[in-house]
Amino acid sequence: MAASSLLLTAFFAVSFLNVLASFANAGMVSPTVAVAQFLAAHNGPRQAVGVPPLTWNTTLAQFAKSYAAQRRGDCALVHSPGYAYGENIFWGQGRRWPIPNAVAKWSDERSRYHYDTNSCDQGADCTHYTQMVWRTTESMGCAKIICRNGDTFIVCEYYPPGNYIGARPY
Repeated sequence: MAASSLLLTAFFAVSFLNVLASFANAGMVSPTVAVAQFLAAHNGPRQAVGVPPLTWNTTLAQFAKSYAAQRRGDCALVHSPGYAYGENIFWGQGRRWPIPNAVAKWSDERSRYHYDTNSCDQGADCTHYTQMVWRTTESMGCAKIICRNGDTFIVCEYYPPGNYIGARPY
């Protein structure tokens, strides 16, 4: 093998290791692992209430990624201006928020949702949970970033959207 080929191979190997190290240093995982974690964290609660699993949608993921990039400067819990999708947003202090732990904050709202009255505990929010398990929602796409201040911001987009007033999620 020529010396230039060996150098090129070594360069790509070092570059790949640097990318992996940057994911690890930022508390991030590879894109493939992230997709699997987002889907598993959503589809577990969906299975528990008997609704079909969500699929990953790259258009929704790109929308989420674009919107998350807009929040990088302030990490503010402000919803995107688009209304074509359902949306959950998350902020966590610091960069060490694994995807399953962050999404669990939404699914933990299940304890505040009452199916019999289709309502949340008084003064409590459970709409992140209801969007996660909305029966007619079929696909999702999410993004996780570390904001400039070092905090974590996650956004998930859902299609078709849920949380219609007066309608039950499942």
